[in-house]
Amino acid sequence: MRSNKFKDVRMHFREPDMEGKPSRIFLGKNKLLQIALGRTPEEEYSDNLRRVAKLISGSVGLLSTSRSRQDVESYFDELAESDFARAGSISPRVVSITNKMVEIHPVSMMEQFRKVGLPVEVKNGRLQLIGGRQDYVLCKEGEVLSAEKCKSLVHFGVKLAEFKVVLLCCWTSESGKFEMLA
Repeated sequence: MRSNKFKDVRMHFREPDMEGKPSRIFLGKNKLLQIALGRTPEEEYSDNLRRVAKLISGSVGLLSTSRSRQDVESYFDELAESDFARAGSISPRVVSITNKMVEIHPVSMMEQFRKVGLPVEVKNGRLQLIGGRQDYVLCKEGEVLSAEKCKSLVHFGVKLAEFKVVLLCCWTSESGKFEMLA
C-alpha cells in the first residue's frame, strides 16, 4: 500500500459529511478485521457482515461512512495517480534513456548508476552512456522489475505504476443489504 497516496484518501474522508460525521478507514490485520465483523451468521455483528468478512484478504481495508454511495464511488472512480514502480511489478512499456537524460546528472552519480547496472562513463566532464551509445533500454514491456531498475526509474523520473483504489462491495447498515461492486 502506498502510504503517501493513501494519506490523501484518509484526509478526504476525515472531513465531516453533510450530517457532520467524519468517515473512518480501517486497515489492519485481516484476521482481526474478519473476527470483528463476524465470520459466521452466529458471530456476525450485523446481518450480512460475514459476506464482507469473506472478502478481506490481501491489501484491503474497510471504509465506514454515512456519505452517499454515489459520492464514494465517484471519488474512487476519479482517483488515479501515477507513481514510481516497486520491485516485483511488471513494466507496462519499454523505457529507454538517452544521453541527454544521463548528462543532466552530476558526475558524482556515476557510481550509483553503475551499481544499478547502467553503462555510464565520464567524458569531457559529463556523464554519458558507454561506447557513444545514444540510448539504452532500461526495461522492456512485460519485464519483472528488480529493485535496481526501480531505483534507476526514480532517478530518471519515470513513473510506471498507478495508485488506484478498487471498491469490492457495499454493505448498508440500515437494511443489512450486501452488494458486490467488483
